[in-house]
Amino acid sequence: MKRLAILLSLLLILVGCDSAKSPENNYPLTARGSFGASLSDDGRFAVIGSFEMGGHFWDLQRQERLYDWNHVQGGFSDLISSAFSPEGNFVVTATATDLVLWQTLDGQPIWFWSSPGEILDMALSRNGDYALLGLANHTAVYFDVKNGGVRRTLRHPARVRSVALSADGRFALTGADDYIARFWDLQNETVISELAFDNIVNRVALSADGQLAFSAATLSSARIWNGQTGEILHSLSGDETFITRRLSHISARFSPDGSQLLTGTASGQVMLWNTQTGRLENNWRLAQRGRTGPVQTGANAVGFSRAGGFVAIGSNGLLNELR
Repeated sequence: MKRLAILLSLLLILVGCDSAKSPENNYPLTARGSFGASLSDDGRFAVIGSFEMGGHFWDLQRQERLYDWNHVQGGFSDLISSAFSPEGNFVVTATATDLVLWQTLDGQPIWFWSSPGEILDMALSRNGDYALLGLANHTAVYFDVKNGGVRRTLRHPARVRSVALSADGRFALTGADDYIARFWDLQNETVISELAFDNIVNRVALSADGQLAFSAATLSSARIWNGQTGEILHSLSGDETFITRRLSHISARFSPDGSQLLTGTASGQVMLWNTQTGRLENNWRLAQRGRTGPVQTGANAVGFSRAGGFVAIGSNGLLNELR
């Protein structure tokens, strides 16, 4: 009976994996793969750091590439990270050592800055005033990208792998290599609460109002929690009673009202969660390029579309429209 129960459980897991839906549509944003990507809050615009030609800014509604962005004149930059401001008027792009603030209306750069440390992740505040930088030098800094200079420094005992901001810029969430996610009050640079994991915290996200936090560890646990209290609200993976789901969530975004959460994994799966119940509402597998590009893909960016669907950008450079 015990062996039968094990076989049935494995069968259910396999059936669950096969239930992932295919994208309704997909098309390339770059000829090859990408270092990273980001989406505007309304899912209309995207920035992708391509392997071959630097950064591209896309209008996804019109399926049109509007601007090519690079940090060097006449050359191509390896843009490893990018972020939109909440209202979508500004984008910040970064290599490992420098960052540029751009206007989305005309594609023009506002200013170029050298980073105080190696950049691992970024988030941009309203109106593009400040960028929260997750750095390899064990800090997250609140950087003035219009006037220059560090305004806040959040110190950690390890590399800061992922960062997120509330829409009003009051709260920050960081994930670090010391296996801890921290919820910060940016005004006084203090930790309000923290949550421990059993591996590197490689992805964090905050709801717009800063009330809900998401944190995930590499090939391990993923949690929705209350940053103000540190209370775990839902476990999305990591505490299964039979076989633990070994997932690496590399992208995440809350819906504008905080009622849903989209997560994307390193294996190319996108999942839609109900934040009230913690239940999985939908599940997709990103499109592959096959012989024309990278065979494997991770979900580098996920978002909610203004039209009511969902979008995801794979590391293979494909935009996926999900329903």
